[in-house]
Amino acid sequence: MRLLFIGDIVGRTGRAALLDRLPELRRDWALDFVVVNGENAAGGFGITEAICDEMLDAGADCVTLGNHAWDQKEALVFIERQPRLIRPINYPAGTPGRGAYLFEAQTGARVLVMNAMGRVFMDPLDDPFAAVERELEACPLGMGCDAVVVDMHAETTSEKYAMGHFCDGRASLVVGTHTHVPTADAQILPGGTAYQTDAGMTGDYDSVIGMDKREPLQRFTRKIAQGRFEPASGEATLCGVAVDIDERTGLAFAVAPVRLGGRLAPALPDFWG
Repeated sequence: MRLLFIGDIVGRTGRAALLDRLPELRRDWALDFVVVNGENAAGGFGITEAICDEMLDAGADCVTLGNHAWDQKEALVFIERQPRLIRPINYPAGTPGRGAYLFEAQTGARVLVMNAMGRVFMDPLDDPFAAVERELEACPLGMGCDAVVVDMHAETTSEKYAMGHFCDGRASLVVGTHTHVPTADAQILPGGTAYQTDAGMTGDYDSVIGMDKREPLQRFTRKIAQGRFEPASGEATLCGVAVDIDERTGLAFAVAPVRLGGRLAPALPDFWG
C-alpha cells in the first residue's frame, strides 16, 4: 500500500500548494491513501468546512487536526457530520467529532487513522498514550485493519519518539506534526513502524513557522504585540512523508521525506520511481 502523509497546511499559500500538487501526486505515485493535517489551513488557525471539502475533493482521504482544531468555531458543528475530519483522540469525553476512524482505501484495504495531541508544553488533555492504546486494542493491525496511521501532534521530540516506540509493531506509520519544520530522521523502527518526528508544514518557509515574519519578530525583540499573526504569502513547500506498507503485515518496508517546491531542498521517495 502506498501512503502519503502531508504536513500542516498553513494558510492560503499552503492550501494552494496542496490543491495544485495532490491530484498529480495521486496519479503519478499511484497513491492508495492520503492523510493531510489541516489544523492551520484557515488563515493559519483552524479549518472551515469549505476548506476541508476542498482538500478532500483534491484527493485527501482524511484530514487531521491539532491544538487549533476549534479556532474556527464552525468546526465544532460540521465535524459531527464529516467523519473524514479527525480531531485529537485525547480530548475529554463529550468533545464533538472523533479522534479515530476506520477508512477504506482505494484498494479496499482498511486504514485506521488516529490523531493524538501531546501534553508537554501543550494543553493538559487526557493521556494520549492511553487513548491510542484503547484504539490499538479495539482495532489491532492485521485483524481489525490493514494499516494504522498515528498523527502525533506534539511540541517535544521526546514525546513524539515515545509514541513511535509505544506503537512500534502495532502501527504502519507514526508521524509528528505541529512544529512546522521537517525533521531528518525518517526511519523504520525495529518492530516495523515507519516514523518521522515531524512531517513539516506545507507553507511558506520564508517565515516564522509559516507566519509573516514582522509580527513574530516584533514580539520576540520588543515583547509588544502590534497585530495579529498572519500567514506568510510566498511560494509554499509541500512537505510530508511517503510510506510503502506491506499488505500482508501492515508494517512499513520503506519510508522517505517529501519536499516539493518553495525554498527547501527537494526530496522525493526513490522507491516509487
